[in-house]
Amino acid sequence: MERERDPFTRPVSPLSLAEQTAELERAVADSESALGLRHPDTLAARGALARGYLFLGRPAEAIALHEKNLPLCEELLGPDHSDTLQARDDLAAGYRSVGRAADAIALHEQNLAIAGRLLGPDHPAVLATRGRLASAQMSAGRVAAAAAGCRQVLADAERVLGPGHPQTAHARGNLALACAAGGRIPEPIALHEQNLAAREADLGPDDPDTLASRHGLAKAYAAAGRLVDAVPALERTLADRERVLGADHPHTLGSRNNLAAARQRPRG
Repeated sequence: MERERDPFTRPVSPLSLAEQTAELERAVADSESALGLRHPDTLAARGALARGYLFLGRPAEAIALHEKNLPLCEELLGPDHSDTLQARDDLAAGYRSVGRAADAIALHEQNLAIAGRLLGPDHPAVLATRGRLASAQMSAGRVAAAAAGCRQVLADAERVLGPGHPQTAHARGNLALACAAGGRIPEPIALHEQNLAAREADLGPDDPDTLASRHGLAKAYAAAGRLVDAVPALERTLADRERVLGADHPHTLGSRNNLAAARQRPRG
C-alpha cells in the first residue's frame, strides 16, 4: 500500500534527506537531554524521527522508537489522546513494513474503535484509520476485505473531503493497489492515471507521492501486458527516484526490480 506522508520537507534529495534525518536525530537527543525521556515534546520528536526512519527503509530502528513511544503516550496522555492514536498507528505501520500484519491489524482496530467513538464516522482521522486497517488486511493476504475497505474509504473521502484532497488521493492509490492484487487489471490503470495527473499538478513531478503514482501506473501497465508503456514509465521513474531519493532508497530499489522484471517479459 502507499506510504503515509513522510516528515521531510520538500523538495527532497539524497543530501536533504540525510541532512533532515540528522536534524531529527539531534532534535530527539536535545529534547531528551533538556526535557527528559518522557516529556510530550520528546515523544513528538521521537515519533517524527521514527517516521523518517521508516520512509528511509530502516524499519527496525523505526519500530524500536515507536515501541518506546506508545506505552509512554498511553501512560502520560491516556489511551484515547490524539497523540496516542498517532503513536499506535505509527507502530502499526512499522509492523506492516516487516510482515507483522496481525499485530498491525490489532492496533488499527483498537484505534478505529476509539476514534470512531470520539470523532464520528466521517472524521478525516477515522477515514485515515480505516484506510490503514485495509492496508494491514492487504499485508495479511485478505485481499477481498482490503479492496472492499479501500473502495468504501475512497467513496467516503471523496464525499467528505473532495476528489482532489491529498487524503483522497492516498485512498485512491490504495484502492488501485488492492484492485491490482485482486486481478482487476483495467481499474488500477484508471485510478493511477487520475492520481498521477492530480499529483503532478499539485505537488510537482519530483515529489515522492507523484513518483509513487507513476510507479504504480507503470506496474499496472505491465500487469495489463502494455509493456510498450510500462518499460519507458519504469525507466523514467527509476531515473527520477535515483535522483530524488538516492540509489539505495527502498522505493528506488522497487523501481529497479520492477523494471528488470518488465524487461524480461516476452512482448506480444
